[in-house]
Amino acid sequence: MAYVIGIDTGGTFTDAFLADQDGSLASAKTPSTPPDFSRGFLNVLGELAKSLNLRTEALLAKTDYIIHGTTSTLNAVVTGEVAKVGFLTTRGHGDSIAIMNLEGRYAGLDPSYVQNMSRTNKPASLVPHHRIIEIDERMDYKGITVVPLDEQGVRDAVRRFVDDKVEAIAVSLLWSFRNPVHELRIREIIKEIVPDLYVALSHEVSPRIREYTRSATTIINTQVGPRLAGYLTPLERDLRKLEFKGSLLIMQGSGGCVQAADAPKHAVSTLGSVLTGGVIGCLRLADALNHRNVISTDMGGTTFLAGLVLDGKPVTTTTMVLHQHQINTPMVDVHTIGAGGGAIAWIDGGGNLKVGPRSAGARPGPVCYGEGGQEPTVTDADLVLGIVNGDNFLGGRKKLSKELAEEAIRTKIAEPLGLTVEQGAAAIYAIQNAQTADLVRKVVVNSGYDPRDFALYSFGGAGPVHAASYSADLGVKEVVVPLGSTSAVFSAYGLASSDIVLTAEASDPTNLPADPAKVNAVYARLEQDLAERLTAQRLKFASVVYEREAELRYTMQMAEVTTPVPAGRLDEKGVTGVGEAFEALYERVYGKGAGFSDAGIQLITYRVRAVGKLPIQSKLPDLQGGSVYPEPSSRRQVFLDVRKGWQDSAIYDYLALGVGAQIHGPAVVEAPTTTVALPEGCTGTIDRLGNLVIRYTTTA
Repeated sequence: MAYVIGIDTGGTFTDAFLADQDGSLASAKTPSTPPDFSRGFLNVLGELAKSLNLRTEALLAKTDYIIHGTTSTLNAVVTGEVAKVGFLTTRGHGDSIAIMNLEGRYAGLDPSYVQNMSRTNKPASLVPHHRIIEIDERMDYKGITVVPLDEQGVRDAVRRFVDDKVEAIAVSLLWSFRNPVHELRIREIIKEIVPDLYVALSHEVSPRIREYTRSATTIINTQVGPRLAGYLTPLERDLRKLEFKGSLLIMQGSGGCVQAADAPKHAVSTLGSVLTGGVIGCLRLADALNHRNVISTDMGGTTFLAGLVLDGKPVTTTTMVLHQHQINTPMVDVHTIGAGGGAIAWIDGGGNLKVGPRSAGARPGPVCYGEGGQEPTVTDADLVLGIVNGDNFLGGRKKLSKELAEEAIRTKIAEPLGLTVEQGAAAIYAIQNAQTADLVRKVVVNSGYDPRDFALYSFGGAGPVHAASYSADLGVKEVVVPLGSTSAVFSAYGLASSDIVLTAEASDPTNLPADPAKVNAVYARLEQDLAERLTAQRLKFASVVYEREAELRYTMQMAEVTTPVPAGRLDEKGVTGVGEAFEALYERVYGKGAGFSDAGIQLITYRVRAVGKLPIQSKLPDLQGGSVYPEPSSRRQVFLDVRKGWQDSAIYDYLALGVGAQIHGPAVVEAPTTTVALPEGCTGTIDRLGNLVIRYTTTA
């Protein structure tokens, strides 16, 4: 028996999902254990073993690989608990990371800041000035040496860093992506002096044009690399003690995983690790349901996440913004806001009701948990409105106090605003639904698409409570709530269903029409690099696929558009076709007629993604049992729509529902892992996999 296990570490819960080659599935969920998240990782393995009547050692002895979505690197950056880094760069360019660029004042901030620049400011420099040392050397834009490397200057700089007790060194030289010889020699010198010091070179971390973003990416990679190694090394050691002989794989933001031993070298690629599992889960489920276009929405205790599957593939991006710093790293394009079930409702200085982004988290949690929380949350409002059943929350595993929730909303929200408790809860519910709908609309429309061309998948403990409401004004054709075998741990299911994904890229600006021989040579080199890295993963693949793309732009523009490139050897017609594909994509994103061919087209960056298909793929089982004509288990007054108010609603037990069962709103479906709200005008149908598929029968 060979198992594959996915483990997703969230801010509130740690989830595990197991599958084997015979189609058997199992899952487990335990509280996360900040700040030492490895304890939660091992705890959930213990719970998973119990569900199979096995000792943890027996479970791990039969496991081929564990795929882990970790918060280690992201938490390090968010909390500032990063390694002490020294930065080496070309003479005259030490201030580039402080100068940043114009976007540095507002990157990643709310659009209102862009409209009022006096409210903006640059973030603190990634490295303090005294730990930035400039080195005499220089390559030109063709990669030709203009100034030789001052090796003695490098040795002096390294010794200064050693005296300053730095934990790692980042190296980013001008035009190093065209010729890395100086960066490579600097690493050799560092290793001669301090052999065990963590070193990152910009041409390996981010071989892209533009000095600031390449340097920022390299520095952040260097800050979190030692921390990731410090988390994974003891974790893997603990697993080996528990008789695990398989591979520990780490999820990357790109939607695929790498060996734990390889992950710290490319630590920046794991920053989006915990955000992508749900999107990959949607990709696998969409394949089973024959959905080509899907909006992925994940609402847990802390955050609300939204991503896209388009034409059967996750939508990706090549950059992310972290603390206003632009970072180069290919990743699944996941957008997030602090609007989970634990999002705190509060009143700002102007007397306006806000929801999030602060969260009650796992501890103390919402007020209704009775564990010391004092500030009302979205979950407290859901309980007061009758949507969530305090006696049957999470299948009865946790009792909720409606009285505590009502008191918190009364004192913190309702009385200050002159509202009743029910009106205060309804306002929280409405704001939550509006801001999540706004994020989804932004994600889809800003990508150049219409929400009406998508199905929406809603998962996470709090998502199904709100999905029908936040989807209603988007015009999506249907909402799918995964309530089958993956429901409790959908993101962990996505992790267990993922493959090895490695990316190689290189900037080499070229005007189109480009010489096909040059284009083919660059792609051949990138694919060879990836083939060697795949071999180094020491895994057996069912198949390997190489996917090519390029970043193109109109001449003199700054924004590139990622464009697919056909596999195989390209001739002149093939290269021209890439340019034509770019122009079509450009108009889709920026509007019909926005392109300007007369400006000329430039190919800026080449990229290849290698996907190594892992041999064990979980197959979702068909739902067994349940009734096609279910009877409500009870009825109660529920507030599902601000326009309808309180309504007598049917309450259904999900476990009693069979394939084909239909439920008409207003109604509530109570499942062991979540609650699904069906406002009036909605119909929910159980599909063959046990998912609840919501469709809108009226538009009012």
